[in-house]
Amino acid sequence: MSVELLHRIQFALTITFHFIFPPLSLGVGLILVIFGIKSVRTKDPKWRQLSTFWVKIYGLIFAMGIATGIVQEFEFGTNWSQYSRFVGNIFGSLLAAEGIFAFMLEGGFLGLMLFGGTRLGNRMWLFATTMVVVGATFSATWIVMANSWMQTPQGFEIKDVGQGPQAFMTSFYDVVFTPSFIPRILHVIAASWMVGSSLVLSVGAYYLLKKRHVELAKTMIRVALPVFTVVALLQVAVFGANQATEVATNQPAKLAAMEGLYQTQSCAPMFLLGWTNPDEEKTTGIHIPCLLSFLTDKSFDGTVTGLEATPREDWPNTNLVFQVYHVMINLGMLFIAIGLVACGLWVWKRKIWNQRWLLWILVSSVVLTEIATATGWWTAEFSRQPWIVWQVLKTTDAYSPNVSFGQVVFSIAMFVLLYIIVFVVFIRLLDRRIKEGPPPPVDEGETASLPDSFGEIFRRRSRVSSGGD
Repeated sequence: MSVELLHRIQFALTITFHFIFPPLSLGVGLILVIFGIKSVRTKDPKWRQLSTFWVKIYGLIFAMGIATGIVQEFEFGTNWSQYSRFVGNIFGSLLAAEGIFAFMLEGGFLGLMLFGGTRLGNRMWLFATTMVVVGATFSATWIVMANSWMQTPQGFEIKDVGQGPQAFMTSFYDVVFTPSFIPRILHVIAASWMVGSSLVLSVGAYYLLKKRHVELAKTMIRVALPVFTVVALLQVAVFGANQATEVATNQPAKLAAMEGLYQTQSCAPMFLLGWTNPDEEKTTGIHIPCLLSFLTDKSFDGTVTGLEATPREDWPNTNLVFQVYHVMINLGMLFIAIGLVACGLWVWKRKIWNQRWLLWILVSSVVLTEIATATGWWTAEFSRQPWIVWQVLKTTDAYSPNVSFGQVVFSIAMFVLLYIIVFVVFIRLLDRRIKEGPPPPVDEGETASLPDSFGEIFRRRSRVSSGGD
């Protein structure tokens, strides 16, 4: 095993673990905004109950996302110094913009959202929550923008400044609106909304199975299920199709690897599952004839470029890309089926509330959506190899040459141990929050803050120091 592969494994490990949390925060944030709007419009205390409950879960998810995301910032220097030197003038500016413009907005209102409680009133709390969600979405936008530039780089020139060639930005507009950016950011945000709504569905279904907080659980499902179903349909029919068209246009070798297509052909089939053998240049499995041509060219007779048009040394690990890609798209079809069946049972005499088999599926849906987002990210990254910046910089020229094999092995072992501990702690804290359930209803005129607010902590300490109960 090469040092380069170890560097890639370490980064894949750390970013996959981190990627559990940002989609959750974006999706749960959307549901919180919906709860806030309902609270302002109806004055029904149940919406404030749900907001108070879910904002504590959001705070836990947000903290995990920040803690695990910082690791990637350091890895660019420790593990990928040559990459950082080459693209730092471009990539660094996008990451800096994310911190200055997005994270500051998000962090500035986060305290009001988490600790303001009903002291802010419904309208001000809704405003603070909306700003946090906008900031989080803006943050994700800059990150996807930076990664999209790596997929379809433009708006730069390469100069030799004495320490080797470096990329310099020539057009900020071209860097920002690289061809893959808009299709990818829509795809990522939709996936995040699916993950967040699936968590709300999961908790609501769990409460119904346990016969706890029944009315609030039904309300959670009434809000989250339409979001989940509509986004799942859009993800497959619109955003996924647009992504396929963009990849076929700008990175045809990626699409060929994703579908195991070795020979350029018209009426190209789309596989649902199967196995591809790069040695024999053959793919077998269940497929739909001509569908890939239709998705990429809007014509069943459209021509799709195969891997034969790319030098063999520039092929990615074709079977790995093929498998993770098809896990993602098959789960996407499953989500549509789950959403439509659940909506059908909901409309048909409200039978959803008593269907234990369906409730258990909804409980597991958050795990499935997390797997789908992870495999989607893997597809984008694995299929780009051997390029770290598409057709500009190869991965073999991007890692840190002074970091030894043993050092990378040791750091991977430490990350595995640390992330197991962190994940166990996260699951235990999340489980505790869910089992505690929503708080009692708060009347509109009351001014109680959230149970875990700084004000409550201060009052408790004041009572202790004064000898009170």
